[in-house]
Amino acid sequence: MDPAQIIYVLDLFGVAVFGVSGSLAAGRKRMDIFGVIVLGMVTALGGGTLRDTFLDAGPVFWVNNPVYLLVAGAASTLTFIAVRILRISNRVLLIADAIGLAVFTAIGTAKAIAITDSQSVAIIMGIMTGVAGGMIRDVLSAEVPLILRREIYATAALCGAVTYVILTRLGLTDITCQMVSVFATLCIRLAAMHWHFSLPVFQAKDGNEPGFSDET
Repeated sequence: MDPAQIIYVLDLFGVAVFGVSGSLAAGRKRMDIFGVIVLGMVTALGGGTLRDTFLDAGPVFWVNNPVYLLVAGAASTLTFIAVRILRISNRVLLIADAIGLAVFTAIGTAKAIAITDSQSVAIIMGIMTGVAGGMIRDVLSAEVPLILRREIYATAALCGAVTYVILTRLGLTDITCQMVSVFATLCIRLAAMHWHFSLPVFQAKDGNEPGFSDET
C-alpha cells in the first residue's frame, strides 16, 4: 500500500472514530437512534464540510466520495447496537480520537494550501478540519467544547498544521509532509493525555473568579 492509500485509509478510520464519538455523546444524553446517527455523522463530517465550504472548493468531500457518508452512518449505527453488547473503553476511544484528529488536521492543511497557497489559511483550515466536528458535537449535546477546556487538543492540531507548512516550505513531498504532520499531532495529543499536560487557565491573582474590581 502506497503512502497516499495509507492516508486515505486513516482518513476513513478518523471518520469512523469521530462517528463513534458523536454517537456515544448522543447516548449519554439519552437520544433515540435518529439523534445518535445525526450527532455521529455531524461529528465525523462537520470539520471537513466547514473547510470545503469556506474554501469554496466545489462539492464537499462526502458529496464527491459518498464512501465517507456511508462510513460515518455505519459507524454511528453500529455504535448504537454495540453498546448494548460490548463495553467500549474510554481510553481506547481517546487514542482512536487522537489518530482521527491528527489525520484530519494534516489532510485539511494539505487541501487548503493546495487551493489557496496561503500558509496562514492552511493552518486555520487544518485546525478547523480536526476540531470543528467535535465542537459541533459538544454544542449539540450541551457540553462545553473540548477545545475550550484545559485539554491540549486544538494546540496539538495547531502544531501539526504548522509542521506541515514548514515542511512544505522546505520542499518535501506532500505525502511526507502529511505523514510527519500526523505524527507530530498524534505525539503531542498522546503525550498530553498520558502525562496530563494542560494549558494554564485564566485565574485572578486572589484566586477568585476573574472580573473587574469594585474598588476605586
